[in-house]
Amino acid sequence: KVGWYNAVLQPAFHLPYPDDTLAFVVLSTPSMFDKALKPFVNKEWLKIIRDPVDQCVSHHLSHVKEKFPDQKVDVIFDYEILPSRKPKFLAQTAAHVAGAAYYYQRKDVKHDPWGKKKIYGVCIHPKYGGWFAIRGLLLFPDIQVPFLEQSAPVDCVSTEEKRIELLEQFNFHWQDGRYRDIIEVKEKYSEEQKAYFATPPAERLRLLGLTQEAR
Repeated sequence: KVGWYNAVLQPAFHLPYPDDTLAFVVLSTPSMFDKALKPFVNKEWLKIIRDPVDQCVSHHLSHVKEKFPDQKVDVIFDYEILPSRKPKFLAQTAAHVAGAAYYYQRKDVKHDPWGKKKIYGVCIHPKYGGWFAIRGLLLFPDIQVPFLEQSAPVDCVSTEEKRIELLEQFNFHWQDGRYRDIIEVKEKYSEEQKAYFATPPAERLRLLGLTQEAR
């Protein structure tokens, strides 16, 4: 429910819907690369304009909207920002309140070792660890669900030591991706997918077999 999200954030970040409005957080799993992105690029390569992943997600969520012709469906993507430069929604907070992934933050560590350093939080999924992404939010403004019960996310990094290790790796060594394996995972990115996301965006099209001229 939108109210679960709004309840844990300052008013500046609230979503402008009644508290009982139904919302879905959209995640992409490791298999998205082979099952969705590559087929999308192969089919649409002449039309690729900016970011293939963003366009692929947009393409598939537009199909979801088509499945509900009698319903108003609002979509917010993870990369969208307001004129104030604030994100349109805080993806990790949304995933946490929806029960999709646990958002580990500094406040989850009792004995804080970081002093005045800025420490960012990170979501961990019980099945995929850090090998997933939060892609968007689907909102159904005309559907109110007052009796929907909230499910807590799975606390899969439960020890103080592991939480410190997670936040250390994510904040200071995020490039090597070790934080993603803070728990044992059932599925992770393929080597091809790792290479794709490790490549600067301007050079990614070449990895997918596309040239800049095709944009």
